[in-house]
Amino acid sequence: MIERTNAVLVLEDGTTFTGKAVGEIGKAAGELAFNTGMTGYQEVFTDPSYLGQLVIMTSPHIGNYGTTPVESESDSIQCAGIIVKKFSEVASRDISEMSLQDFLIKDGKVGISDIDTRALVRYIRSKGAMNAIISSEENVSVEDLQEEVKNIPSMKGLELASRVSTKEAYVLPSTTGKSHYKVALVDFGSKASIARCLNERDCEVKVFPMSTSLEELLAYQPDGFMLSNGPGDPAVMKSSHELVKNIIETNIPIFGICMGHQIIALSQGLTTEKMHQGHRGLNHPVLNHQTGKGEITSQNHGFVVSRMSAEDHEEIEITHSHLNDNTVAGIALKDKHVFSVQFHPESSAGPHDSRYLFDQFITNMDTYKQS
Repeated sequence: MIERTNAVLVLEDGTTFTGKAVGEIGKAAGELAFNTGMTGYQEVFTDPSYLGQLVIMTSPHIGNYGTTPVESESDSIQCAGIIVKKFSEVASRDISEMSLQDFLIKDGKVGISDIDTRALVRYIRSKGAMNAIISSEENVSVEDLQEEVKNIPSMKGLELASRVSTKEAYVLPSTTGKSHYKVALVDFGSKASIARCLNERDCEVKVFPMSTSLEELLAYQPDGFMLSNGPGDPAVMKSSHELVKNIIETNIPIFGICMGHQIIALSQGLTTEKMHQGHRGLNHPVLNHQTGKGEITSQNHGFVVSRMSAEDHEEIEITHSHLNDNTVAGIALKDKHVFSVQFHPESSAGPHDSRYLFDQFITNMDTYKQS
């Protein structure tokens, strides 16, 4: 057992937890967010949607199977820091190339272990999402950290997608040997698995910065648009709302995931809301209203489309609902090949119940190409 230094977690209301340091020695601050997945910690930590958040893993044993490059959703750890109960410095899986401890050190990320994560999550569920700070530095008082945490900006009203969107466009070729479709992926902080699912379906994918003009996007002559997931508050991304509104008017098929789903809704005049503590995990039940079937989904979001605004819009159909709290989990535009979901059908890690949505997108592109 490696001897580790003490660490402390201070919440914005002054609540304090003590534990042991993992990763880099230092400080990390952000909004607390808990993920209920029993596996997939590497995919979670490297998901750009977690930018600016301290991720609490509710699974009690983290790090035991190490890390491997094929399971990263981006080129580095994206969350601000991690909070776990039991942390394993030993990686026991044959394909592991690096321990989680070394992975955290490589990306300069701070974490804390030996926390009663059950008590912490129950507290967040009751009080709602809030900011916090982790510190493993010496000679830092809890009182000083309580003052520091007051200066952390609220996630509501915070634009973060531009920090993780690609700076230059790049192409990811089809992996089937066929390139029947060209998909323009607007990157708000996309997980690598989204393009991978398209590449596996005969799609060449060109990933564009979120600031790309409509003219540049259309110059690629895409058969469809993918609008990715991403971090932050979608309501403040006004230029993206306008861009997506204009993309919709081209009648080219569109598929939106999470942030992309929210921006489609906002572009049509719907509203979004900050959730009490968000949905993050691999076993969220969703009802597909079109098939009547339940689906188990992977989710990661702290904002949601207002059900009232969706129900009041004549051209919007609510296609999916979350069965735990009846929040909107999917919409479609009635007169266009445009649909989106508030969960992750690429589901890495997670169930594959909703992979059919990529096939639905392919069908829409076929219809468009034949028109």
